[in-house]
Amino acid sequence: MRAFVAVVEEGSLSAAARRLHVSQPALSQTITALERQLGLQLLIRRSTGAQATEAGLTLLSEARAVLARHDQALTALARHTATGGSVLRIGVPLELPADLLTGPVADLAAAYPDTRVQARHLSTAVQFEALRAGELDLGLVRERPVGADFDATLVVTERLGVLVSAEQAAKIAGPDGIRLDALAGLDWLGFPRAGSPAWYDELTAILRSHGLELGPPAPEGQELIAEVKLAAVTGGAAFALAPTNWSQPIPDSVVWSPLVGHPLVRRTWAVWPASSHRRDLGLLVSRLG
Repeated sequence: MRAFVAVVEEGSLSAAARRLHVSQPALSQTITALERQLGLQLLIRRSTGAQATEAGLTLLSEARAVLARHDQALTALARHTATGGSVLRIGVPLELPADLLTGPVADLAAAYPDTRVQARHLSTAVQFEALRAGELDLGLVRERPVGADFDATLVVTERLGVLVSAEQAAKIAGPDGIRLDALAGLDWLGFPRAGSPAWYDELTAILRSHGLELGPPAPEGQELIAEVKLAAVTGGAAFALAPTNWSQPIPDSVVWSPLVGHPLVRRTWAVWPASSHRRDLGLLVSRLG
């Protein structure tokens, strides 16, 4: 909603992207996803800018009211909370969308200039352990926590596509992408189950239901970085999963393709201790959500 309001108020995607401290392609994807979710065209895009449709003007009024009420509630609650500390420790998984934290952290810096953000690449399981031990203030994780110890909000939903060699893509890709069962016979470049058991089990159950035979999970601590995945995929005997807006450059020898029917969806939650009363954390979470 904040993204949509910014586009309408600024009159163009580029100006709104500068205001929100995000890239223009990322902002365009956000608006497109909102339109898809609502089943309505909200903006008329022209070379000279963007203008709200009739449906968009209706949403604009409602969105402003919702955001104002949301900010008012945070302000009211802030009177009952303690002052934020000087360091905000955040756990970050591999392959997090590059622009997810950019705008929220900029807003945090403007509101709390004394708060310094420390981000660490950690698996979901390790983040939960660190949150319980008081070693993290906020985790960005691949599975929603169970129990009353944590609060959580969904911040990213990504449809996963597939990375295959260009030679394989020429054989199995159709006009709408690649069918999941067409990957049978290729090795999946997965990740250690120990890093995120619930997400691993959900993902592998879907892969197996489409006829894919999977080997044992990767050893703990051996999650593959992007460069290694691309090198392995180039050989033609393996595939990897990646979202539409994967931040890594893809060589000509590798093709990214959507999966027909979008059977795989990766979710990322922001998770923090339910007992936390930090104002700076509250602001950051509100911007992420």
